[in-house]
Amino acid sequence: MSGRPLLNRRLDGLGTTIFAEMSALATATGAINLGQGFPDTDGPESVREAAVRALRDGRGNQYPPGPGIPELRQAIADHQRRFYGLSLDPDTEVLVTAGATEAIAATMLALLEPGDEVIAFEPFYDSYAACIAMAGAKRVPLTLRAPSFRPDLDELRAKITPQTRLLLLNTPHNPTGMVLTADEQRAIAALAVEHDLLVVTDEVYEHLVFDGAAHVPIATLPGMRERTVSISSAGKTFSFTGWKVGWVMADGPLVSAVRTAKQYLTYVSAGPFQYAIAEALRLPDAYFDGFRADLRRKRDLLGDGLRAAGFEVYQPEGTYFITTDITPFGEKDAYAFCRSLPERCGVVAIPNSVFYDDPDAGRGQVRFTFCKKDDVLHEAANRLQRLAS
Repeated sequence: MSGRPLLNRRLDGLGTTIFAEMSALATATGAINLGQGFPDTDGPESVREAAVRALRDGRGNQYPPGPGIPELRQAIADHQRRFYGLSLDPDTEVLVTAGATEAIAATMLALLEPGDEVIAFEPFYDSYAACIAMAGAKRVPLTLRAPSFRPDLDELRAKITPQTRLLLLNTPHNPTGMVLTADEQRAIAALAVEHDLLVVTDEVYEHLVFDGAAHVPIATLPGMRERTVSISSAGKTFSFTGWKVGWVMADGPLVSAVRTAKQYLTYVSAGPFQYAIAEALRLPDAYFDGFRADLRRKRDLLGDGLRAAGFEVYQPEGTYFITTDITPFGEKDAYAFCRSLPERCGVVAIPNSVFYDDPDAGRGQVRFTFCKKDDVLHEAANRLQRLAS
């Protein structure tokens, strides 16, 4: 065998995800896992029963249609019209994927050529870097800085070059919890139109916004419908993250391009669950409002505990993550802090530094998730009090 490295050089340095590493640490130590963002309770019983019903009725047990079952594509289109006034053709402008992660991968592989540049908010969800790399493109970070984590729009304009192919947005933003304002969205849209850029937007936390913040898809703005690929999923909204049901929404030619790549990844997935999510998307407003209010309450519960323990807490406007600063403890290295935290306190968190190209930008930031049962959050807060002493 030659001396050539086995791993594709485009993936050099990516390795095991931080989520796998920290979740394994939680299992090994018995620590409370506030690192990886998955709920510890299931979503609505009616949705779970819809999946059981589909299994028993033999719906989706074999390959579903490549673009997704018609019932789910129609439900996605109806959801966009109901919440945002967007009109989509479910047959040509909606594509069902194996979660938002596959949607992002298929979109990057379909739309990027080697040498293209992608501007993305930093810190960014780790799959963004991998998908851009696999497409042979170059990521160009736009750093969101504490305490507000708002994008510097002048810096964004300066980063656009003739090689810029697309803007990769994430709002509500993981891990910071920032939600783009209407003015910021309009400014970004104007730059995209001016420079004829594609926009890909990850909106998986679309229903998890707090304190008066509002999520408005950038595809609703003038000039954006034909250049935007919007991505969302069922996992975060309905607390069934293991089902891996996501979707892509865009003009027909964009969806067709993404589908070309997607069909050679999973081809199809989650057959029976697609029927269940079609029902979930039609739940009444009371479900979405109640879920949002419950998450906001959990955010405040954990946030108060983190402040009492001595963290500087950056209040999130959305998602189910809280970013904190560890410098009040005299700590400077978030990764080392998170590696030692299970032994010190019996709690697992995620170092934000792994989400930056420039790790110094997030060196002192640590992310906790609050999508857990109240008693788990109370116990985690009590354990973290050891840091205060």
